[in-house]
Amino acid sequence: MQLHFYGAARTVTGSCFMLEDGQRVLVDVGMFQGSVEKRNYKHFPFDPSEVDVLILTHSHIDHIGLLPKLVKHGFSGEIYATRATREISEHMLHDSAKVQEEEAYTLTKKNLRKGLPVVRPLYTADDVKECFRLKWRSIEYGQTVSLDSIDFTFRNAGHVLGSAFVEINTGRKFVFSGDIGERGRLIINDPDFPPESDYLIVESTYGDRNHRSVEGSIDELRRAIVHAFEKGGNVLIPSFALERTQEILYILHTFYRKGELPECEIFLDSPLAIDITEIFANHPELYNKETAEEAKHGNPFYIPNLTFTKSVDESREINEVKSHAIIIAGSGMCTGGRIKHHLKHNLWRKESSVVFVGYQVKGTLGRRIIDGARKIRIYGEEIAVKAEVYTINGFSAHAGRDYLIEWATKSDAERIFVVHGEFEKSQKLASALRSHFDCVIPEWRQSFSV
Repeated sequence: MQLHFYGAARTVTGSCFMLEDGQRVLVDVGMFQGSVEKRNYKHFPFDPSEVDVLILTHSHIDHIGLLPKLVKHGFSGEIYATRATREISEHMLHDSAKVQEEEAYTLTKKNLRKGLPVVRPLYTADDVKECFRLKWRSIEYGQTVSLDSIDFTFRNAGHVLGSAFVEINTGRKFVFSGDIGERGRLIINDPDFPPESDYLIVESTYGDRNHRSVEGSIDELRRAIVHAFEKGGNVLIPSFALERTQEILYILHTFYRKGELPECEIFLDSPLAIDITEIFANHPELYNKETAEEAKHGNPFYIPNLTFTKSVDESREINEVKSHAIIIAGSGMCTGGRIKHHLKHNLWRKESSVVFVGYQVKGTLGRRIIDGARKIRIYGEEIAVKAEVYTINGFSAHAGRDYLIEWATKSDAERIFVVHGEFEKSQKLASALRSHFDCVIPEWRQSFSV
């Protein structure tokens, strides 16, 4: 049997792993982001038409983002995911296709002026539609699926709504972590622990450090809002459309319910995040006890002074608001989307604040800002960074170092493969685990006989 590492090896993004033994089972098919995004345009190191089954752990783009390309190049097998993952994936992939098409259009205009060739998008909205013409199987947590030569079971990963880690039994047991959440998360339940296994493939996004507590992070967010409003500025929150946005809305909802929210306007300026928030509201069965209790009083993401801005014109109007506004917009790493326009209008203002509530991959605009860049370029214009910048990592959807170690140790695995992390972070997690386990940090496209 062969275990192939086709992504998320010594880098955070591009999750893609294959078990090959008669059947070809692919776990995730994610997009590469940041400094390694050129890999998205390379040929798959396998024939997509020969993949029998695709198992998706969750609906983040770095785990599903190359699915349209996979289908475009011949994959026609069954896709297994939780119901929430399937629903969210459709919105995430359509949004991704829109970004691909817009970027290709812009680059093509520039190329034609230089006598260079037309730029083709990685995939289009029509390619995404083809993905959802395939057979999707919705799997519940704890449900075991039997295929020709394997059984597999989804367990709650506690990362985002509907996220799972997967146990695959081929006669030997493999556990693919997907992404593991921290204990005590807002909205969803804590992760399940893995069973004893022969091989564990574990993420290491935060393999080098722990997070602040959620409570401490909520207090810091409150202070950031109050401080900006006292200075007469706005608060920008670059936020991932999936999970992080809903957590921020939930926190603002609880501030409002407790009378702790200053008088302000709140804008959710992301059509994708708006759609996903509706999916969250439709899946109360996945809420933890506290959120389920809050939902008894009504929609836990509702705030009276919250405005959903779907259209471009509505988004532009926000730029007329100079103070006492909380603007939640994508993308979470500031690589595109409406947040870039809001940064252009607020980043140079010392009275405003930018609050990062998610991981910033190397090479992204968000990472440059938190690393202390004094000036950045947005849409061809140089913008001074004078706003106060906050990095609040306690909202991370990823487990911190100590919990990852505890989680991985429960597997009692014969061998652990450490993936989905910048190399130095994977090294630190692997170093901590090596006192008890045989640990490997695979290279991109490396294969192992197991």
